[in-house]
Amino acid sequence: MRNALDVLADAGFNIRALSIADTSDFGILRLIVPEPDKAQSILEDNNFVVKMGYVIAVEMSDQPGGLSTILGILDDSDINLDYLYAFVDEKEERAIVLLHPEDIDAGVKALEKGGATVIPPEEVYDW
Repeated sequence: MRNALDVLADAGFNIRALSIADTSDFGILRLIVPEPDKAQSILEDNNFVVKMGYVIAVEMSDQPGGLSTILGILDDSDINLDYLYAFVDEKEERAIVLLHPEDIDAGVKALEKGGATVIPPEEVYDW
């Protein structure tokens, strides 16, 4: 059986962000890819179990305390996170955090109200 990354590479997908989690029974591979619906179809055609989810991409300061500031905005609004992953976009010289709160809409509203820069999906896919 081919692995998911090879399947997507063969289909021409450039993975924009990735996170792997391991449990005792299975692994979880979280990916940010352009055309997520197409990627889902290709993976399912190759016998992978796929669950689509939404994340919020947020620009943050690339210095000590940058992530803490973003998380503080969510905490002040009682928004809980299921997971997050962060990285540096060196091309644009900025740090990015991808957040999956329990309530996406509430998360976006809290971040915007708190002055955070939410990055639109089209821009995420172009990294």
